[in-house]
Amino acid sequence: MPEPNNRYGLTAARRHGRPGRETRPGSLTVDVHAHVLVPAAAAFVQPHLTPDPRLAAYARETQILSRRQDEDRLPNMTDLSLRMRDFDAMGIDAQVISPAPGQCYYDVPADIGAQAARMVNQGIAAIMAAKRDRIPAALGTVPLQAGGDAAAAELEHCVRTLGFKGVEVLAHAGDLELSDPSLEPFWAKAEALGAVVFIHPAGFTEPRRFGRFYFSNVIGNPLDTAMALHHLIFDGVLERYPGLQILAAHGGGYLPAYSGRIDHAWGARSDAHGQLPKPPSTYLKRIYLDTIVFTPEQLEALAGLFGVEKILLGTDYPYDMGEYDPIGHIGSVASFSDADRAAIAGGNAKALFGL
Repeated sequence: MPEPNNRYGLTAARRHGRPGRETRPGSLTVDVHAHVLVPAAAAFVQPHLTPDPRLAAYARETQILSRRQDEDRLPNMTDLSLRMRDFDAMGIDAQVISPAPGQCYYDVPADIGAQAARMVNQGIAAIMAAKRDRIPAALGTVPLQAGGDAAAAELEHCVRTLGFKGVEVLAHAGDLELSDPSLEPFWAKAEALGAVVFIHPAGFTEPRRFGRFYFSNVIGNPLDTAMALHHLIFDGVLERYPGLQILAAHGGGYLPAYSGRIDHAWGARSDAHGQLPKPPSTYLKRIYLDTIVFTPEQLEALAGLFGVEKILLGTDYPYDMGEYDPIGHIGSVASFSDADRAAIAGGNAKALFGL
């Protein structure tokens, strides 16, 4: 077997022309999916972490590369000079930063999770303050495992005290779906505050069939997001809170590519109809999506289904599954007008986040 390796660079999923920094629009460009790490919070939580039982199902090569990536990319998570260098190379003017998914810490006790969330949020606020010209907005984290009231309180702290635009949540919180009734106060507070809720996957919960070929991320992450969106739609969260502003990572996962199936089921079967007064895709089309789908064909399809105004540039920086020429990706869709490209590259983010 060859030596395990990974790389951080141009995607193999499409052909590349001139880099996006040379063809970028003259207007503001914004990355809405860029992660940072707060070492102090990681050190605080470390004694309370237990090994993830899913890891035993992963192939040895995947385990090696995951550990290597954590080590390789730590400087990019914490060193603003490296971050600015890389974003200059991409032609990105500004970032909306959010926690590394592992720093949501849903699998520690509720009281520890609440303290960790506050530490992560304070750390992110310090990062934003240190480079406000390039990091004009941030998303924090909330302790969903502590219940909806605790999550709502931390969300309010993020928005009203720290000046964040919202929070990142994982696609599930342990055994809880995001639509669990216990989390209702969180969704009510998010709507009341006009906060953006960024749904990011954490790998699918069933490890048995996802252990090889990095399927835990390749298949599991988009599936995790698709499941979260299904629950938010079918359990009526989006019906009860029509003002929610939800941004879904990685183009919304698999659901947008096959959304006709949820409408068909809603019309065909009472157990898939539930209490929804409108077809499920009505609610799906309220969701904002990032551009991390890698091919022009899929990006074009998302814009056609959701509208150009719902699509925002993302990179998933600094991971190996990220998009390292995001403006070139937008430019690869021949049907986009210059106005479309400018909107997706930054105009939509400017409007959603009030930049």
